[in-house]
Amino acid sequence: MRKLVWTALFISLSAVGGLLKIPVGLGSVGLDSMPALTASILLGPVSGAAAGGLGHLLSALTGGFPLGPFHLFIALEMAVLLFLFPFIYYRSQWTGYLFFIIFNSLVLPFPFFFIMDHAFYWTLVPALTAGAVINMVVFRLVLPKLTKAVTWERGVEFNER
Repeated sequence: MRKLVWTALFISLSAVGGLLKIPVGLGSVGLDSMPALTASILLGPVSGAAAGGLGHLLSALTGGFPLGPFHLFIALEMAVLLFLFPFIYYRSQWTGYLFFIIFNSLVLPFPFFFIMDHAFYWTLVPALTAGAVINMVVFRLVLPKLTKAVTWERGVEFNER
């Protein structure tokens, strides 16, 4: 039950992070991935996937769904990315960081190269890269603090993998 409550908390934090918009040329980038990254490490891949997918939908909702129904596809992509992230992160943290940044900024938007236009894709890449790097830096700064808080709250290591 506690894990469900913590997952809901990280989904809510993703929604709040989505409200914190950073202007990057093409629209803005939110900080909705950072809580999902944290959830995937502290709570496991399923919680991270839920926070990533639902967090993106809530962030898109606050932005007015500029890509319409494509946001459902993007939410699914984010859920898969955040599901895979802890497996790579636990093997090598730096590989995990690079994996998230490269996949979030180059691989996940690649279907839009064909769906929309190649110019749209190449316009998205710098904005998504900036957002992924910012989310990763904040994640890297916040994770040690939250790990201590969650471990203290539970009295043992939190991740039940």
